[in-house]
Amino acid sequence: MSDVIYQAQPPLEFIPPAFNPWLLKAVHLLLPSWIRWQTPITQIEADNVEVLVDLYRQFQEGKVRFLLAFRHPKTDDPFCLEYLLSQLVPKVAREQGTALQYPIHAHFLYDRGIPLWAGSHVGWIASRLGGTPIQRGKADWTGLRSARELFANGKFPMAAAPEGATNGLSEIISPLEPGIAQLGFWCAEDLHKAGRTEQVLIVPVGIKYSYVDAPWEAIANLLSELEAASGLPVNPREQANVSSVESLYPRLLTLAEHLLSLMEKFYTRFYHQKLPDAQIVTGEITDRNEVLAHRLQALLNVALLISEQYFDLQSKGNLNDRCRRVEQVGWNYIFREDFKDAKTLSDIERALGDRVAEEANARMWHMRLVESFVAVSGNYIRENPTAERFAETTLILWQMIGKIKGNRTVQRPQLGKQQVKISVGEPISISERYPAYKGNRLSAKQAVADVTNDLQHAMESLI
Repeated sequence: MSDVIYQAQPPLEFIPPAFNPWLLKAVHLLLPSWIRWQTPITQIEADNVEVLVDLYRQFQEGKVRFLLAFRHPKTDDPFCLEYLLSQLVPKVAREQGTALQYPIHAHFLYDRGIPLWAGSHVGWIASRLGGTPIQRGKADWTGLRSARELFANGKFPMAAAPEGATNGLSEIISPLEPGIAQLGFWCAEDLHKAGRTEQVLIVPVGIKYSYVDAPWEAIANLLSELEAASGLPVNPREQANVSSVESLYPRLLTLAEHLLSLMEKFYTRFYHQKLPDAQIVTGEITDRNEVLAHRLQALLNVALLISEQYFDLQSKGNLNDRCRRVEQVGWNYIFREDFKDAKTLSDIERALGDRVAEEANARMWHMRLVESFVAVSGNYIRENPTAERFAETTLILWQMIGKIKGNRTVQRPQLGKQQVKISVGEPISISERYPAYKGNRLSAKQAVADVTNDLQHAMESLI
């Protein structure tokens, strides 16, 4: 993340979508090579692509408006989705003899915070590919109006990740945010007011990663690296036996327990927080995985409390909701309305603002730790002991240790070549539910909740 985050800044500016067809053409041309060179992905295939072919045909005929609600386990997901639209949809359309207007593309929502850590050029590219930013954790009316306008009137359909952020796990879906369902109803409302007859749909899209060859040796090497960083001894004889999950799982559990102990001591000694005694928990719960899960949830709650107490926030909702509130308030401390005109500020005011920004960023660090573990259950590997689940869990621990060490890299280690399976689900009709939505405020809230719940189940069924 850029050092600019440690200084008080003017409010984050909205980056308006400014679609450039020439940039999109270049992206479509270079995308297959980019994926091969810059990611571990060697193959992308998809199920039910004919559903998308038919939807794009109807969209171009003015019959439907739709949003692709895609899974978001990794930062590579947008590349996979763009490959689906630019390569696989046209291929199936040609095979079916379906005439489509090109390019096949989608406007998309992205987190306004991404250009802060990935670079301002990312915001420029996203804008010219038809993306529109949103600030998570608050009512970003400018961003919401832009997304609403694109959904109802944009040149392309919409795409968004209803989980709101990556969770690092291909086979666990984080609780969905209600904003996607709300956008659908807003689109239906705008079409109804304009006297338009298009049907509004939300299309669930699953994205699942798997390794071409189980990367047990790479996992073992990464475990050794993490053990060394955390002060655990590394047994060379154990390193030699890396052929299966049975040989590595005890090491992973020991590493996780050791890291938990270190973090529990950190928060009890220096932040004066109360945590359940590990020996008492172990005595009450005999299963090692359940003990780990219990201690992890207690630790995540305490870590978030550190941030919430500083920002004077109540601990309401699930971990995702709490993280988003902390993030937004922290940004308000850093990107400040009263810093719009820096010329009017004295040196002392700027210095105090920088001090506040630095402290806010330090307090948000605890939230960033929690953010990495919001979907971790403690039983993910045991329920299905595959190399994929083992690798994902190990990489989450790598990410945690990197945050503790202050590493700013966003590129995770590549443990092996991967293939991607994209699954297109059955569309959820928003138009059919619109009469219930427009009844009153209570019925509208219930309709949004019902669609969000149905979308959650639909996306889970695609795993």
